[in-house]
Amino acid sequence: QVQLVETGGGSVQAGDSLRLSCTASGRTATAIAMGWHRQAPGKEREFVSTMRWSGGSTYYSDDVKGRFTISRDSRQYRVHLQMNGLKPEDTAVYYCKVDFLGGKTYWGNGTLVTVSS
Repeated sequence: QVQLVETGGGSVQAGDSLRLSCTASGRTATAIAMGWHRQAPGKEREFVSTMRWSGGSTYYSDDVKGRFTISRDSRQYRVHLQMNGLKPEDTAVYYCKVDFLGGKTYWGNGTLVTVSS
């Protein structure tokens, strides 16, 4: 089993910054990627960013490219999402996602980010 703990959500003003963190524990040895999706009210869950654990390649959606940065703490299975220049349209529940060899995926419970104008 894998446990994911997300921290760092909150309410901010447009233009502010927030940093989300996700820590994976348990059977993490075969994790191949960690990242974030988000789901805004009334919308489907969408990809935000991910990082390949081997090599550290990073990927971003066009909506957040240039504003968000994903990084990792290699000493443990932890990723951070630094979100700068937040916009009201970034308001969503942000979910941590971990992909494993063999196709298994785990999701966190989500952390709410609210950006007001």
